[in-house]
Amino acid sequence: MNEPWDGAPAPAPMRLGLRDWLRIVRRGTPVIALLLICFPLLLILRPPERAIWGLRRPVTPYITQFVCIWACRCLGLRRRVIGTPMRQPGAYVANHVSWLDIFVLNASKRLYFVAKAEVRGWGGIGWLARGTGTVFIRRNRAEAAAQTRLFEDRLIAGHHLLFFPEGTSTDGRLVLPFKTTLFAAFFSERLRDRLAVQPVSLRYTAPDGADPRHYGWWGDMSIRDGLLQVLGTPKRGQVEVIYHAPLPVAEAESRKALARAAEHAVRHGLETGEVVADPAAIAGA
Repeated sequence: MNEPWDGAPAPAPMRLGLRDWLRIVRRGTPVIALLLICFPLLLILRPPERAIWGLRRPVTPYITQFVCIWACRCLGLRRRVIGTPMRQPGAYVANHVSWLDIFVLNASKRLYFVAKAEVRGWGGIGWLARGTGTVFIRRNRAEAAAQTRLFEDRLIAGHHLLFFPEGTSTDGRLVLPFKTTLFAAFFSERLRDRLAVQPVSLRYTAPDGADPRHYGWWGDMSIRDGLLQVLGTPKRGQVEVIYHAPLPVAEAESRKALARAAEHAVRHGLETGEVVADPAAIAGA
């Protein structure tokens, strides 16, 4: 939830020729069609789902996951899942590379994002975020108690929430220090003994011949340029979604210790491509 990361100069926007624009149309049209069909269906099903099951959502997350799986394919991005998403109640924390993370993570596991309140107003992205159940938060101490209660209600209802503790996106080649504030919510009386936090590493590989930071989105980069670049690139890239061992909250000494263990696991996964079997041990090394 902090300022955009400006740790590296952004590459120049891709120069698009006729073939690139034809490729953009060919890849983008199915994505638009998916959204135009599936998102209204999600909105239609959500009220009866809420009336019958309350906060539990046994139907609509499958629609979101279906759209995201096919969106990744249409965008020319191969997904490779390493490790196993947890089944127990809890939350995920991951490094943040791009707007693509939303599609990649939703395709790999049915979950709900936690995002800063400003995302509500981000045009089509905000519209999609609201419809798919994103939890919006403000960096306001006066609202901290209400936000903690909201996290508790959603997690107890069986939702898996996903946080980006770096607070901003990067070029995908490093992990920024994790902010610890949001980890405090996991230590409430209602959650501590039943909750786990699972670290997830997102490891993007650019298409052959492309800048290694091809999928990164940071600083003042335009989402429009980023989208066109992904759609227009001739070759396919890859992202590895690495699920490390969950960290039981009850076993953590503090929110800072929990954040540190998760951060070390995510960084290790980014650097090596390997699953961390004991994140707490790595953090203490």
